[in-house]
Amino acid sequence: MRNEAYLNELLQREVATGQVSGAQLRVLKNGKEIYRYYTGMADMEAGVPVKEDTIYRMYSMTKPVTAVAAMILYERGLLDLYAPVSQYLPAYRGQKVLTEQGLVDAEREVTIRDLMNMTAGIVYPDMWFAAGREMENYYQKFEEARRVGKEMTTREFMDFIAGCPLEFQPGERWRYGACADVMGAVIEIISGKKYSEFLQEEIFTPLDMKDTAFYVPEEKWHRFAQGYEYNEAEQKLVPLAYNILALGDYRKPPAFESAGAGLVSTVEDYSHFALMLANGGEYNGVRMLGRKTVDFLATNQLTEAQLVSNDWESLRGYGYGNFMRTLLSRAKAASNGTEGEFGWDGWCGTYVAIDRAEDLVILYFIQRAGGGVASTVRKIRDIVYAGM
Repeated sequence: MRNEAYLNELLQREVATGQVSGAQLRVLKNGKEIYRYYTGMADMEAGVPVKEDTIYRMYSMTKPVTAVAAMILYERGLLDLYAPVSQYLPAYRGQKVLTEQGLVDAEREVTIRDLMNMTAGIVYPDMWFAAGREMENYYQKFEEARRVGKEMTTREFMDFIAGCPLEFQPGERWRYGACADVMGAVIEIISGKKYSEFLQEEIFTPLDMKDTAFYVPEEKWHRFAQGYEYNEAEQKLVPLAYNILALGDYRKPPAFESAGAGLVSTVEDYSHFALMLANGGEYNGVRMLGRKTVDFLATNQLTEAQLVSNDWESLRGYGYGNFMRTLLSRAKAASNGTEGEFGWDGWCGTYVAIDRAEDLVILYFIQRAGGGVASTVRKIRDIVYAGM
């Protein structure tokens, strides 16, 4: 690929300046790899370098997998996107909305479509706003129960957080939250299987994703990258000493399998998943989804009113739908990419972009918590597309 040297220099600079401990980038075009590069350390303290088979915490890059899982059921006529969530999880019937005047009744029930588009009003724990503080209490109670050996399953935890009031009336606007986790519980109810079992049978085995799971087996632990966060006071990366969103330590299969943030994977594994979507639902002769279903997956689902709150730096020029971003305006995104490109990223810096028009996939994996890499991702995209 033209411009390879610029990509190499960019990744080397990120490591050399201490922005990330290590990085791995892969670009695929027309189903074939055209660029592969990795540099730096997967674990600085242990002296373990990044390798092709390094296993990463995917965090929110779990969500596109959950979107595909939902669409598998959708294609089989088992899931209606306009169905109320309470049809599958009765605890979501009769929810309340938290307003400045106090609790009020939800004007309608949260639907599956609300979950898929993050317009349900179901939030993540967050101390910066009232509904987020309420959810923080629920997650703290989960952790308290875990500490005394009382683990909640996926269904039990999602039933539990159903008691948390919604931030706004369903469909009113966009807010990133625990919707994908609720979707995982819905999939369990419809399929009659644990979420991990459904994913293994329907996605991971067919796509030959051998290292993707909700935990890292002991024999693979040496390949598991250390998570880091940037300490502003010390101006350096320090090991990540905590997990978020009720996730465990990855050493054993968790009782709660987070459909929004729980998976670990490798660049190789996730490339199979991304190539399936880039190829209209098929990978190596395995048909997972229909072409028209992938069209729908990659379509913005937000109204103009909902897009107003879709205001992250990494989402400039993008819409959202089905747990993924989709590029609406090259001008607003300041991007030389293709409108309709879609994908998502994770809290520790894993990133995927899928461009069906160009038959292009970009995968950039690091392990730096809390983001702060939007500028680097833009530069990577600029260089890749300039080389087309």
